[in-house]
Amino acid sequence: MIIGSKPFVLPGRNELQVIKMQKIRIGLVGLGWVSTHRHIPALLRNPRFEIIGLADRDAALAARWARKLGIRQHCGASSIAEIDWLSKADAIDVVTAPMAHYALIKDALLAGKHVITEKPFTMTALEGEELVELAKLAGKRLAIVHNFQFASSTQRLIRDLENDEIGTVRSVVAFQWGNPLRRLPVWYEDLPGGLFFDESPHLLYLVRRLAPGPLRLVNVDSCPSTSGKNTPASVDASFRTEVNGKEIPVTVSCRFEAPLSEWHVAVLGDKAVGMVDVFRDIYLKLPNDGLHLASTVLRTSWRATAMHWFQHFINGPLHFAGRLLYGNQTIFQRFAAAIDNGHEAKDVSGEDALAVLKMQLAIIEAIDPGRDSPAQA
Repeated sequence: MIIGSKPFVLPGRNELQVIKMQKIRIGLVGLGWVSTHRHIPALLRNPRFEIIGLADRDAALAARWARKLGIRQHCGASSIAEIDWLSKADAIDVVTAPMAHYALIKDALLAGKHVITEKPFTMTALEGEELVELAKLAGKRLAIVHNFQFASSTQRLIRDLENDEIGTVRSVVAFQWGNPLRRLPVWYEDLPGGLFFDESPHLLYLVRRLAPGPLRLVNVDSCPSTSGKNTPASVDASFRTEVNGKEIPVTVSCRFEAPLSEWHVAVLGDKAVGMVDVFRDIYLKLPNDGLHLASTVLRTSWRATAMHWFQHFINGPLHFAGRLLYGNQTIFQRFAAAIDNGHEAKDVSGEDALAVLKMQLAIIEAIDPGRDSPAQA
């Protein structure tokens, strides 16, 4: 075959495999705890990626992590334009404070890079919509790190739902207790709704994934902080989904002034309840206890205790060692697959990011209807 003045030879199977398996050169912007303890370990375990550069507002921090990881390219930067290794990257991983996401993602897409970003997606719905459209126009993949849906515990619950082990879903319940003394980002109080805006995406994408149909927000109740913080003491959001003409309740309940930090999600069916302990990556499936007799109460106690400790013996050492990645490895696998095949990353695309962002903003607007709506700002 002749194309132009030079012969063109179709590559053979081995050559095609080499072309397909060329590593995706990715650079990270932002080197906080989530970046260094979740994103970087997941990327290092994925043979499709090569980390070629690091950037952070703190140049010394970028240099220190570059030395630790053996990465040559690093710089201090607070914008895409300041990154001196940008031309060498195929993709950018944005792991900064949410307030910086929009500008970084937009400029990376305009520079011709695929982008994956930490949650929350952006600060406003208009920003998110613009980025989703820009990625489509640029022919680049845009993905969001909604990782807990791929943790082993959540995946077991999803399999049980698909195999009818839970039965007909009657409700979905998610709750979060947050101890304000735990490790938290320094900037969270500057967000609309404070810590709720930063952490709520996790529960929202989980109930969105586990509910048997699309969700409709019907009620929000919130109590202000008892210590004068921007983060409320509590947020309770009630959704409804409809299946076969019947409404099913889906609730998200957050407590930000608790003495314990616990995140749990449960799907209640007519056959069983499937419960995910998010932080411990533990899944419990407890069968319908019928008449709630003493024997079935003891059965539930024994089963819950045995399943909890069996999985804790497996996951506990990984958690202690910092090697429990909570589905982040699957996120980057899907991002790589999307880059390879030109399709959107399943369940973590820009559209998924935007859908969850709109859920967040609707709740925040319901908490304080008189404020400048972040959804339209």
